[in-house]
Amino acid sequence: MKLGAILLAALLAATPALAVQPDEVLADTALEERARDLSKNIRCLVCRNESIDESNAELARDLRLLVRERLVAGDSDAEVIAYLVDRYGEYVLLNPPASGSTLLLWGAPLALLLLGGGLAAAHVTRQRAVVDDGLSDADEARLKVLLDDGRDG
Repeated sequence: MKLGAILLAALLAATPALAVQPDEVLADTALEERARDLSKNIRCLVCRNESIDESNAELARDLRLLVRERLVAGDSDAEVIAYLVDRYGEYVLLNPPASGSTLLLWGAPLALLLLGGGLAAAHVTRQRAVVDDGLSDADEARLKVLLDDGRDG
């Protein structure tokens, strides 16, 4: 084993926040660095909001090994990501690209907020139109009589 790989394995073993096990580390440091970069952007399907790089779940370990296996086989980073997305869907990406269903997920709350604001504005406008502008002529005459009677008494 190369000295760089041994140092990398020791560094990884000493870092408790990272779940990569020493037996997962590739001897080729360039490939290992690529694997780590990819692993930080792939969601653990068990933990949901952790990357496979951080997760101790068995499935996360399997995915880390799969990423390394694909890199050793000569896949590019984009090919590894495409392989995982084909297999698990875009959910496997911690930061999925803005397209199709993800745009719908991000846009729906804003659309609903705008729709609700529009409906509220229409309701308020309609309520203002229903309010009387004042008393009719007959009501004003009656009110004047009542007020004048109160002063005389």
